[in-house]
Amino acid sequence: PVHGVPLRRQAAGHATEGHAADGSAAPGPAPVSAPASGPGSAPAPALAEARALVRAGRYEAALRLLRPLARGSTVSAGVLFNIGLAAAGASQRPGLAAAARTALLDEAVAAFRRMLIDRPGLVRVRLELARAFFLKREDRLAQRHFEHVLAGSPPAAMAANIRRFLAEIRARRRWTFRVGAALAPDSNIGAESGERIIHIFGLPFRRDRRRLTSSGVGLALWAGGEYQHPLGERLRLRAGADILRHEHAGARFDRMTLSAHAGPRWLIDADTEASLLPDARLHWLGDEVDHRDLGVRAELVRRLGRRVTANARASWHFRRYRERTSLDGPVMDISLGAAWAATPTVRLHGAAGWGRERPRDEQWRLTRRRIRAGVSVALPWGFTAGAGGALHWTAYRGGWFPYTPDGSARRDRTWSVRLSVHNRSVTLAGFSPQLSVVREVRRTNAQLFDYRRTAGELRFVRLF
Repeated sequence: PVHGVPLRRQAAGHATEGHAADGSAAPGPAPVSAPASGPGSAPAPALAEARALVRAGRYEAALRLLRPLARGSTVSAGVLFNIGLAAAGASQRPGLAAAARTALLDEAVAAFRRMLIDRPGLVRVRLELARAFFLKREDRLAQRHFEHVLAGSPPAAMAANIRRFLAEIRARRRWTFRVGAALAPDSNIGAESGERIIHIFGLPFRRDRRRLTSSGVGLALWAGGEYQHPLGERLRLRAGADILRHEHAGARFDRMTLSAHAGPRWLIDADTEASLLPDARLHWLGDEVDHRDLGVRAELVRRLGRRVTANARASWHFRRYRERTSLDGPVMDISLGAAWAATPTVRLHGAAGWGRERPRDEQWRLTRRRIRAGVSVALPWGFTAGAGGALHWTAYRGGWFPYTPDGSARRDRTWSVRLSVHNRSVTLAGFSPQLSVVREVRRTNAQLFDYRRTAGELRFVRLF
């Protein structure tokens, strides 16, 4: 039994909880129970011998036999699977140098990943990949793969052990980092109206061409990080910062956001956590600060079962503009969302939200409602495809003459559709390219505030 939960016989080359195959201490929860042999065709004599060495915990000897079998354009699944097991096992040998340990775990990840490129539904392989990432302390990737395994309805004992991995990931989280870049072509960079003629008191007026839509290719850059300092068994102090920059030809459409936050995070129970984060944001348009937000946000995340995770978020900020002071005022936002791992290769997500802005100028006071939904599917040949959509309703409070000819309040409805694809087999320093296309349309009763845009984005994302 492991913590009172009986497990079946451990997988080949794996350790029982707290001890490696050679009797030394093993980090983290016990490897999850699974059959002793991995997927693949009937083993050749060398592969059969290597499997026996893995079962005996002689990982280095197994690797010496397996590595020559992995040379060439075609490698059997059995060879790849046992290389992954042996490399992960060898990485835990006491006294091993950090560089050698990392190299072995990289070898294990590469072997399991190579199998999943063509057959993303191999739950056992994904399980071992998750454990390899856990041993590398790449916890965000490990967590994602463990959650995909839970979506495959594993046996109760296996699911319980996976939950212990997830609990340790949550408890030991310290540093997290984000960095990336993307090329972003856009048919309407400023989300501006294409109307050439507007009417005021029934008379037509022609707009200046320079005020119409502009297209181009931009560059997006982002980076961020966070540290969580333990204050107790269930309490952490979070502190972090993020920066996002959009660059276009000329400064008219350039924008940047810099944000920072700090506050407590509570690990309420094994499935629930909450954070309360005072934060501040600065927003630039062109080369000058446009406005700043100062306030607080609250976050709640709860796992509702093996497949479903729910989240809630609420924020309140006071927004202050540098020049347009009539727009100063509080901004509130609330959202509820959920993610459902329907199968180990299919993930669905959705959310609904409500927001309100109350600036000094009554005309710009508004209420927003929104819904969104999406799906991502891991496909053979290394592809992952995604699709999603969103719908926003915005209702303004004050009269909008002359934009609304009758002086009524402005009403907007905006919808968007996003399609994306990336290939997990094409890599650059551990990242793979992702291509996204977005179509967005706003319809409104106010002249000059409708728009249509088609935008793309070519970014590099982390594998899996």
